Amino acid sequence: MQMRSLTLSAVFILLYTIPAFSADWPSWRGPLQNGTSSATGLISSWSPDGENLVWKSEFIGRSTPVVLDGRVYAIGRTGKGIEQRGVIACFDAGNGAKLWERDNLIFHTTIPFNRVGWASLAGDPETGYIYAHGVGGMLFCFDRDGDIVWSRSLTEEYGRISGYGGRVHTPVVDEDLVIVSYLNSSWGEQVPGRHRYYAFDKRSGEVIWTAVPGGRPLDTTYSVPVVAEINGQRLLIGGNADGSIYAMQVRTGKKVWGFKLSKRGINSSVVVAGDKVYAAHSEENFDTTSMGRVVCIDATGQGDVTQTHEVWRRDGLLAGYTSPTIHQNRLYVIDNSANVHCLDAATGAEHWHHNIGTVGKGSPVWADGRLYAPEVNGALAIVQPGPTAATTLDLDEIYTADGRLAEIFGSPAVAYGRLYLVTEAGLFCLGDPDAEFVVTAFTVANPKEQAAADATPAHLQVWPTEILAHPGAKTKFSARAFDAQGRLIGTVKAQWALDGLVGKVDNKGKVKLDKATGGQAGKVVATLGELQGSARVRAVPRLPWSEDFENVAVDKNPAFWVGAGSKFKVREINGDHVLVKPPAPFGLHRSNVYLGPSDLKDYTIQVDLLGSKKGRRRPDMGLIANRYTLDLQGNHQRLQIRTWAAELRMAKTIDFSWDPDVWYTMKMQVEVKGDKTLIRGKVWPRDQQEPEAWPLTAEDPLPNRSGSPGIYGYSPVEIHYDNLKIW
Repeated sequence: MQMRSLTLSAVFILLYTIPAFSADWPSWRGPLQNGTSSATGLISSWSPDGENLVWKSEFIGRSTPVVLDGRVYAIGRTGKGIEQRGVIACFDAGNGAKLWERDNLIFHTTIPFNRVGWASLAGDPETGYIYAHGVGGMLFCFDRDGDIVWSRSLTEEYGRISGYGGRVHTPVVDEDLVIVSYLNSSWGEQVPGRHRYYAFDKRSGEVIWTAVPGGRPLDTTYSVPVVAEINGQRLLIGGNADGSIYAMQVRTGKKVWGFKLSKRGINSSVVVAGDKVYAAHSEENFDTTSMGRVVCIDATGQGDVTQTHEVWRRDGLLAGYTSPTIHQNRLYVIDNSANVHCLDAATGAEHWHHNIGTVGKGSPVWADGRLYAPEVNGALAIVQPGPTAATTLDLDEIYTADGRLAEIFGSPAVAYGRLYLVTEAGLFCLGDPDAEFVVTAFTVANPKEQAAADATPAHLQVWPTEILAHPGAKTKFSARAFDAQGRLIGTVKAQWALDGLVGKVDNKGKVKLDKATGGQAGKVVATLGELQGSARVRAVPRLPWSEDFENVAVDKNPAFWVGAGSKFKVREINGDHVLVKPPAPFGLHRSNVYLGPSDLKDYTIQVDLLGSKKGRRRPDMGLIANRYTLDLQGNHQRLQIRTWAAELRMAKTIDFSWDPDVWYTMKMQVEVKGDKTLIRGKVWPRDQQEPEAWPLTAEDPLPNRSGSPGIYGYSPVEIHYDNLKIW
């Protein structure tokens, strides 16, 4: 990266930061977020059999490790059969000794086992905390010793959408925030499925802001945004599921600009140098029929920008998965076929391209005058870039214990004069084994820039911005003002009001929800002059509670449910209100709806169900408790308990014949007993007496100890629900 191309503020931050982070690799693209390192003395060759292999630890992963304060942290998978699970592990960076390992259990997803551990971890040098986003939807904050500081269930709390492809987003840590994005469909204005960004307080896990800069998603994506200082604004810049690149103020989530790029979602991450943003994709371009593009964007624009702020483009270069790296005005990009392209960062002209294999999905790292470039089929290439050509100095293949080429999807991390690489065949530490191992003490740069006390407020933020409470709860909200550059002015006195909530709010932002109203959802609104900010609030009744839908309006559903959206609506049938899930007009027929807090445990849930039939099509329908699903399957005519649909890790199934257009009652009970969970299920015709026996039981040695109650439906034809009870 050329120092002369940076703004003065960016130069200050780099100069202030490089000495602090030169020894560590706290994020997947390193301390500068661009895949470059100032380290020297790195290896130019190695061998899995021993040459320059300092140590190897048993681990299976598919992402980039982070290295912080003498420790290596990785996310991956382990176990066979019923023991299959995700894990987060910590190793001594010096000798590879495993210091701790924590289970990352998998539920509420169709992501298969071989895609577990998709997102890289993120480390925070200031606190030493490690943040993990698992395929099961949990966002964890661990301290350096592996204890959970806080966690959020993104699926149950915010309606995170998870598909078979497994694309899960890596968290980003900046200042006091940890930010993670995902597709979600929740409640209120978040019912429409969108690619949304959630910023959490990195110490407490409270939601600080949410943002939805783009439009309708075109695909699931996993582009990791980067933070950059441009035109005096601290921005979060990344690819979106609608095919565009967006920049947002990192402290507020306010959209600053957008750049349309593709007709599909963006998977690769951007690289920023000065006020230029470099982005790539491998789908159809939005303005031509050609496939793939690398583009340089002038990031100084305000509002929506397209061609106006394009500096250069290079069409036909299909780099849909890897993030570029940049050094001394040269942009290095690996395409989908594992060709390394060296482009002039100012003009886009290609200096050379060089092949390192067949499949390119891992991003390159520039360090010590070389490129360290992974290839999916078990290879790590060490490439010497030159002015007009490149030379492969070393290319070694890594094999699994059963003789297969080990998959590599992540990038190397560079720290303490060594490379750390996570593969399907282990965690490798590469370097000179005779070199002294030194962990450099780090200090933390603090880029926070406070606005002047008399600055004009341009944005009003209500904090916390989303909570779950109980009827009758008392909660305190604060209003914070930011200037036009996204800098914090401070807490301000605002006017407060409730929107859609039944309760009281005083002039200090203290809210008391009405106890008699029961479950509800709405907003707390703060007003400062012409500015408004709001917080979303769900109130969920304490157990026990029941719902017969008689007080729910037709074409609506309970406002505090997560994921019901337009998929579940109350209908009047024979004078009664019944919840109906019709076939989806487009998209998937399968949906989960989450009804309450994710920390509930040891409860029973019951509902009346009716499934229709059209031709050979029948629905699947059921209940959710403690992150287990009890599923009455139509075409298969059976009853199943499961927690992980893709693998059926602990699933139990019995034959169960049931008729269409007949009401049945389903009951599910979950009990955590020590180191295992017992799950019981039964179904019987509603007009008959409940049987005493539980015909279906399952036992899980990897217990889900809590989880939101919910309902489940796969509806190629209509499903009806009534008389829901939880106790």
